Amino acid sequence: MVQLTLSAQRAALEREWALWVPGGAEGAGLGSGVRAEVAQSWLRSLRTVDPGRDHAPVSETDIGPRWAESPLRRPVTELKEQLHSVADDAGYVAAVTDASGTILWTYGGPVMRRRAEQVNFAPGGRWDEAHMGTNALSLALRDDQPHTVFSAEHLVAALHGWVCYCAPIRAADGTLLGVLDLSTTWKRSHPLAMATVRTMTSAIESKLRAVSPAPTGMWLTCLGAGRLLRDGQPVRLRPRQLEILTLLALDDDGYNHERLHYAVYGDRAVGASTLKSEMSYLRRATGGEITSRVYRFTTALSCDAVEVLRALDAGDLDTAVRLYRGPLLPDSDTPGISEWRDHLEVAMRNAVLASTDAAHALTYGESAPDDIAVHEHALALLPGTDPRRAVAAARRHTALRA
Repeated sequence: MVQLTLSAQRAALEREWALWVPGGAEGAGLGSGVRAEVAQSWLRSLRTVDPGRDHAPVSETDIGPRWAESPLRRPVTELKEQLHSVADDAGYVAAVTDASGTILWTYGGPVMRRRAEQVNFAPGGRWDEAHMGTNALSLALRDDQPHTVFSAEHLVAALHGWVCYCAPIRAADGTLLGVLDLSTTWKRSHPLAMATVRTMTSAIESKLRAVSPAPTGMWLTCLGAGRLLRDGQPVRLRPRQLEILTLLALDDDGYNHERLHYAVYGDRAVGASTLKSEMSYLRRATGGEITSRVYRFTTALSCDAVEVLRALDAGDLDTAVRLYRGPLLPDSDTPGISEWRDHLEVAMRNAVLASTDAAHALTYGESAPDDIAVHEHALALLPGTDPRRAVAAARRHTALRA
């Protein structure tokens, strides 16, 4: 198969973008030349992002203190010379974000810096999927893995002249801290750029580990996306296995075989041996931490959804909205997961709507873009001169159009 030149690849993507995005991207990726992960991101992004926007929105909080307090500041500062050299030698602009997708630090030569500033690829810019659509930073944050986004794979047309290479940065305990991104013009696209990003990300993570104790135990992420870490290392699991772990984490009493089978498969005709096989694999993956007669964990498993529920029970809404990164395993249609997802969403939403702190509605609103009532609640609480009203008003406008 003949490899397309960069120009031909860009032209092909522009045609796909023009075909799918203005019409809402319905069916994008089905038999088209668009990668599946890009097409799926287009569909999600169009709920909140105008493809015609010309720059990223600005964070409503001051970036200076956030960067000063970020665990990434020290390693990035120590590696500043290497990052500057990479950006200068190859004509890139480098950026580091926090876990929310807000840029905390950038560096680039004069030409690339000016181009970056035109689209607010600068400290304070919001580059998560809900604010700036499909891009390498938003995909790396969502999937917790490296991504490249080239030209018209970006949802926003103003970014079609760019190519971006990005990789997530994790703390010693596996917590996602943010991403490192290298971006340049599409004509400078090069296959070695991703290797450079991976190398620099590994260097940052090594410096983080040098001052952190070795992580122990298991951490399950299931809000917005699913992932299991064991002693700080990711464990390869299928979606069904993540669903089972989530159910066990959310129910301290555990499940007998019949109850778990129904929670996972519902009324579908699935043999008992299928679930037994899944449980056998999960015992190995967790180091034998799951009992067999009644399925439950023998030692505590840390889980973001459980932490949210505990915070709500304690009346600590600040912690709950900070930890709530989105619906419980949003792509799952498992009966037990669907029930817990609804429970969490109702509990969070009611708590936010009962709060008199506008920050709660603003933070929760990021993961509930279609919830008109939440955005209107934020507007009702914010004084007329508060600049954050623009964020709430834009979200309300987009939700009303959906």
